[in-house]
Amino acid sequence: MGILDGLLGNASENDAQELQQELTRLLATGERVEKAYAIIRDQIIFTNKRLILVDKQGVTGKKREILSVPYRSIERFSMETTGHFDLDAELKIWIRGQAEPLTKNFRDDQSIHDISRALAEYAL
Repeated sequence: MGILDGLLGNASENDAQELQQELTRLLATGERVEKAYAIIRDQIIFTNKRLILVDKQGVTGKKREILSVPYRSIERFSMETTGHFDLDAELKIWIRGQAEPLTKNFRDDQSIHDISRALAEYAL
């Protein structure tokens, strides 16, 4: 997967070491990036301590909303795969204290399976 996949809404795996350097000011002492995925301009980052969701906003993407979710706050998650006529896959993550789940849309099943597997590894 590469840049084209990211533009089409498919998640592409990012280099964890590169993100480790980029997020130095955000990460706690001893925290390390273990897996990261990009969906168009947004990112889903798994560290050894929490899930970080980066939502790039605006035309340039310079403005960012960064949501930090400790794994212990993830109550459950679900995935909906693509079908014959519904080509979007959907991931929902329910976080303790929030009524509505976080929702991310994907264009293929492989991406959503990879991220769901990573969620299972870290949140369960």
